[in-house]
Amino acid sequence: MKKILCLSVLMSLPLSAAYSAPSKKVHQLPAQTIDVVPAHLTTRLQWSEFPQPNYSKDDLKGKNRAAIIRVFADAEGEVQEATVEESTGLKNLDQILLRAVEKAEVKPHLQDGKAVAQIGYQAFNLKLSNAEKACEYSFDSKIWQAQQQAKKTAFKYQSQPALDLNSEQLNGHNRQVKFSFKADKKGNVKKVKIKQGSGIYALDQHIVQSVMDSKISVKRTASTLWMYKKSSFKDEIQFKLNACQK
Repeated sequence: MKKILCLSVLMSLPLSAAYSAPSKKVHQLPAQTIDVVPAHLTTRLQWSEFPQPNYSKDDLKGKNRAAIIRVFADAEGEVQEATVEESTGLKNLDQILLRAVEKAEVKPHLQDGKAVAQIGYQAFNLKLSNAEKACEYSFDSKIWQAQQQAKKTAFKYQSQPALDLNSEQLNGHNRQVKFSFKADKKGNVKKVKIKQGSGIYALDQHIVQSVMDSKISVKRTASTLWMYKKSSFKDEIQFKLNACQK
Protein backbone atom coordinates (compact mmCIF):
# COMPACT_ATOMS: atom_id res chain seq x y z
CA MET A 1 0.00 0.00 0.00
CA LYS A 2 2.86 2.39 0.87
CA LYS A 3 4.52 1.59 -2.45
CA ILE A 4 1.37 2.48 -4.31
CA LEU A 5 1.10 5.82 -2.50
CA CYS A 6 4.74 6.70 -3.16
CA LEU A 7 4.34 5.88 -6.83
CA SER A 8 1.27 8.11 -7.07
CA VAL A 9 3.14 11.00 -5.49
CA LEU A 10 6.11 10.58 -7.84
CA MET A 11 3.84 10.46 -10.90
CA SER A 12 2.10 13.67 -9.87
CA LEU A 13 5.31 15.71 -9.42
CA PRO A 14 5.95 16.55 -13.13
CA LEU A 15 2.33 17.50 -13.59
CA SER A 16 2.40 19.82 -10.59
CA ALA A 17 5.66 21.37 -11.76
CA ALA A 18 4.23 21.94 -15.22
CA TYR A 19 1.09 23.43 -13.78
CA SER A 20 2.96 25.83 -11.51
CA ALA A 21 5.46 26.97 -14.16
CA PRO A 22 5.25 30.74 -14.67
CA SER A 23 3.52 31.80 -17.92
CA LYS A 24 5.55 33.66 -20.51
CA LYS A 25 4.71 37.31 -21.09
CA VAL A 26 3.07 38.10 -24.45
CA HIS A 27 4.17 41.39 -25.97
CA GLN A 28 1.25 43.17 -27.67
CA LEU A 29 1.79 45.65 -30.47
CA PRO A 30 0.40 49.13 -29.80
CA ALA A 31 -2.97 49.80 -31.44
CA GLN A 32 -2.72 51.70 -34.70
CA THR A 33 -5.27 54.25 -35.84
CA ILE A 34 -5.86 55.34 -39.42
CA ASP A 35 -7.62 58.60 -40.20
CA VAL A 36 -10.15 58.02 -42.98
CA VAL A 37 -11.82 61.05 -44.53
CA PRO A 38 -15.52 60.25 -45.08
CA ALA A 39 -16.86 60.46 -48.62
CA HIS A 40 -18.64 63.68 -49.56
CA LEU A 41 -22.40 63.12 -49.91
CA THR A 42 -24.26 65.09 -52.58
CA THR A 43 -27.50 64.97 -54.55
CA ARG A 44 -25.98 66.83 -57.53
CA LEU A 45 -22.88 65.22 -58.96
CA GLN A 46 -20.78 67.38 -61.25
CA TRP A 47 -19.24 65.49 -64.16
CA SER A 48 -16.00 65.93 -66.09
CA GLU A 49 -17.39 63.43 -68.59
CA PHE A 50 -21.17 63.09 -68.46
CA PRO A 51 -22.59 59.54 -68.78
CA GLN A 52 -23.72 58.78 -72.34
CA PRO A 53 -25.98 55.70 -72.29
CA ASN A 54 -26.18 54.03 -75.70
CA TYR A 55 -29.74 52.75 -75.97
CA SER A 56 -32.28 52.35 -78.76
CA LYS A 57 -36.01 52.81 -79.06
CA ASP A 58 -36.41 49.04 -78.76
CA ASP A 59 -34.60 49.07 -75.41
CA LEU A 60 -37.40 51.22 -73.95
CA LYS A 61 -40.04 48.58 -74.83
CA GLY A 62 -42.63 51.12 -75.94
CA LYS A 63 -42.54 53.38 -72.84
CA ASN A 64 -40.63 56.38 -71.50
CA ARG A 65 -38.32 55.22 -68.73
CA ALA A 66 -36.65 56.83 -65.72
CA ALA A 67 -33.99 55.67 -63.27
CA ILE A 68 -31.70 56.89 -60.50
CA ILE A 69 -28.17 55.52 -60.22
CA ARG A 70 -26.13 55.68 -57.01
CA VAL A 71 -22.51 56.58 -57.75
CA PHE A 72 -19.35 56.19 -55.68
CA ALA A 73 -16.31 58.02 -57.11
CA ASP A 74 -12.83 58.20 -55.62
CA ALA A 75 -10.85 61.37 -54.92
CA GLU A 76 -9.59 61.46 -58.53
CA GLY A 77 -13.15 61.36 -59.88
CA GLU A 78 -13.03 57.81 -61.21
CA VAL A 79 -16.28 55.90 -60.71
CA GLN A 80 -15.55 52.90 -58.49
CA GLU A 81 -19.09 51.64 -58.03
CA ALA A 82 -22.48 52.25 -59.62
CA THR A 83 -25.70 50.66 -58.37
CA VAL A 84 -29.38 51.02 -59.24
CA GLU A 85 -31.26 53.12 -56.68
CA GLU A 86 -34.50 53.28 -58.71
CA SER A 87 -34.88 50.93 -61.66
CA THR A 88 -36.24 51.60 -65.16
CA GLY A 89 -38.17 48.38 -64.75
CA LEU A 90 -35.98 46.70 -67.36
CA LYS A 91 -32.86 44.86 -66.21
CA ASN A 92 -31.10 45.20 -69.58
CA LEU A 93 -31.74 48.96 -69.68
CA ASP A 94 -30.47 49.33 -66.10
CA GLN A 95 -27.25 47.62 -67.17
CA ILE A 96 -26.85 50.06 -70.08
CA LEU A 97 -27.09 52.97 -67.63
CA LEU A 98 -24.64 51.36 -65.20
CA ARG A 99 -22.07 50.81 -67.95
CA ALA A 100 -22.42 54.42 -69.09
CA VAL A 101 -21.91 55.73 -65.54
CA GLU A 102 -18.87 53.50 -64.98
CA LYS A 103 -17.22 54.93 -68.11
CA ALA A 104 -17.92 58.54 -67.08
CA GLU A 105 -15.84 60.71 -64.77
CA VAL A 106 -16.86 62.93 -61.85
CA LYS A 107 -15.29 66.30 -61.10
CA PRO A 108 -13.15 65.93 -57.94
CA HIS A 109 -14.67 67.53 -54.83
CA LEU A 110 -12.34 69.63 -52.69
CA GLN A 111 -12.80 69.64 -48.92
CA ASP A 112 -10.47 71.97 -47.01
CA GLY A 113 -8.31 72.11 -50.11
CA LYS A 114 -8.06 68.31 -50.40
CA ALA A 115 -9.82 66.09 -52.93
CA VAL A 116 -12.11 63.50 -51.31
CA ALA A 117 -14.26 60.63 -52.50
CA GLN A 118 -17.91 61.30 -53.36
CA ILE A 119 -21.23 59.50 -53.13
CA GLY A 120 -24.10 60.93 -55.15
CA TYR A 121 -27.05 60.17 -57.38
CA GLN A 122 -27.64 60.66 -61.09
CA ALA A 123 -31.15 60.73 -62.55
CA PHE A 124 -31.92 59.57 -66.08
CA ASN A 125 -35.06 60.29 -68.08
CA LEU A 126 -35.14 58.11 -71.20
CA LYS A 127 -37.72 59.12 -73.80
CA LEU A 128 -39.08 57.49 -76.89
CA SER A 129 -37.49 59.69 -79.52
CA ASN A 130 -38.27 60.36 -83.14
CA ALA A 131 -35.04 61.14 -84.97
CA GLU A 132 -36.87 63.06 -87.70
CA LYS A 133 -38.46 65.48 -85.22
CA ALA A 134 -35.68 65.83 -82.64
CA CYS A 135 -33.40 68.84 -83.06
CA GLU A 136 -30.38 70.16 -81.24
CA TYR A 137 -29.91 73.28 -79.07
CA SER A 138 -26.79 75.38 -78.67
CA PHE A 139 -25.79 77.36 -75.58
CA ASP A 140 -27.58 80.58 -76.59
CA SER A 141 -27.84 82.29 -73.20
CA LYS A 142 -28.75 85.92 -72.48
CA ILE A 143 -25.11 86.92 -71.96
CA TRP A 144 -23.94 85.00 -75.03
CA GLN A 145 -26.54 86.75 -77.22
CA ALA A 146 -25.54 90.18 -75.87
CA GLN A 147 -21.89 89.29 -76.37
CA GLN A 148 -22.50 88.45 -80.05
CA GLN A 149 -24.22 91.82 -80.50
CA ALA A 150 -21.20 93.61 -78.95
CA LYS A 151 -23.28 94.84 -76.02
CA LYS A 152 -21.76 95.65 -72.65
CA THR A 153 -21.88 92.68 -70.26
CA ALA A 154 -20.54 91.90 -66.78
CA PHE A 155 -18.37 89.16 -68.27
CA LYS A 156 -17.75 87.35 -71.55
CA TYR A 157 -17.52 83.69 -72.38
CA GLN A 158 -14.15 83.04 -74.00
CA SER A 159 -15.94 80.59 -76.30
CA GLN A 160 -19.50 79.34 -76.58
CA PRO A 161 -20.07 76.62 -73.97
CA ALA A 162 -20.75 73.19 -75.45
CA LEU A 163 -24.26 71.84 -74.90
CA ASP A 164 -25.63 68.37 -75.63
CA LEU A 165 -29.40 68.88 -75.60
CA ASN A 166 -32.26 68.13 -77.99
CA SER A 167 -35.97 68.92 -78.16
CA GLU A 168 -37.02 65.52 -76.82
CA GLN A 169 -35.44 66.41 -73.48
CA LEU A 170 -37.83 69.36 -73.02
CA ASN A 171 -40.73 66.95 -72.42
CA GLY A 172 -43.05 68.93 -74.69
CA HIS A 173 -42.67 72.36 -73.02
CA ASN A 174 -40.57 75.50 -73.39
CA ARG A 175 -37.98 75.69 -70.60
CA GLN A 176 -35.95 78.38 -68.86
CA VAL A 177 -32.97 78.07 -66.54
CA LYS A 178 -31.44 80.86 -64.45
CA PHE A 179 -28.09 80.25 -62.83
CA SER A 180 -25.18 81.92 -61.06
CA PHE A 181 -21.54 80.92 -60.76
CA LYS A 182 -18.19 81.95 -59.32
CA ALA A 183 -14.93 82.32 -61.21
CA ASP A 184 -11.32 82.81 -60.18
CA LYS A 185 -8.94 85.45 -61.52
CA LYS A 186 -7.99 83.20 -64.45
CA GLY A 187 -11.60 82.94 -65.55
CA ASN A 188 -12.07 79.34 -64.46
CA VAL A 189 -15.61 78.59 -63.33
CA LYS A 190 -15.56 77.16 -59.81
CA LYS A 191 -19.15 76.71 -58.73
CA VAL A 192 -22.50 76.77 -60.55
CA LYS A 193 -25.81 77.20 -58.74
CA ILE A 194 -29.25 76.85 -60.29
CA LYS A 195 -31.34 79.86 -59.22
CA GLN A 196 -34.46 78.90 -61.20
CA GLY A 197 -34.69 75.40 -62.56
CA SER A 198 -36.39 74.12 -65.69
CA GLY A 199 -38.40 71.57 -63.76
CA ILE A 200 -36.27 68.77 -65.23
CA TYR A 201 -33.28 67.77 -63.13
CA ALA A 202 -31.34 66.19 -66.01
CA LEU A 203 -31.74 69.34 -68.14
CA ASP A 204 -30.50 71.55 -65.29
CA GLN A 205 -27.49 69.26 -64.96
CA HIS A 206 -26.68 69.74 -68.63
CA ILE A 207 -26.53 73.51 -68.06
CA VAL A 208 -24.40 73.13 -64.93
CA GLN A 209 -21.98 70.89 -66.82
CA SER A 210 -21.75 73.26 -69.79
CA VAL A 211 -20.97 76.28 -67.61
CA MET A 212 -18.49 74.35 -65.46
CA ASP A 213 -16.56 73.37 -68.61
CA SER A 214 -16.43 76.96 -69.90
CA LYS A 215 -14.10 79.85 -69.22
CA ILE A 216 -14.89 83.57 -68.91
CA SER A 217 -13.03 86.87 -69.09
CA VAL A 218 -13.76 90.04 -67.12
CA LYS A 219 -12.54 93.51 -67.98
CA ARG A 220 -10.74 95.05 -65.01
CA THR A 221 -8.99 98.34 -64.49
CA ALA A 222 -5.29 98.58 -63.64
CA SER A 223 -6.10 99.99 -60.21
CA THR A 224 -8.14 96.94 -59.19
CA LEU A 225 -6.03 94.10 -60.57
CA TRP A 226 -3.91 93.78 -57.45
CA MET A 227 -6.93 93.50 -55.13
CA TYR A 228 -8.72 90.81 -57.12
CA LYS A 229 -10.98 88.38 -55.32
CA LYS A 230 -13.41 85.76 -56.56
CA SER A 231 -16.49 87.22 -58.22
CA SER A 232 -20.03 85.97 -58.68
CA PHE A 233 -21.86 86.19 -62.02
CA LYS A 234 -25.28 85.26 -63.35
CA ASP A 235 -26.90 84.32 -66.64
CA GLU A 236 -30.01 82.62 -67.99
CA ILE A 237 -31.01 80.55 -70.98
CA GLN A 238 -34.30 79.68 -72.67
CA PHE A 239 -35.23 76.68 -74.77
CA LYS A 240 -38.23 77.00 -77.08
CA LEU A 241 -39.66 74.02 -78.90
CA ASN A 242 -40.05 75.97 -82.16
CA ALA A 243 -36.60 77.56 -82.11
CA CYS A 244 -34.06 74.72 -81.98
CA GLN A 245 -31.43 74.16 -84.63
CA LYS A 246 -31.79 71.32 -87.13
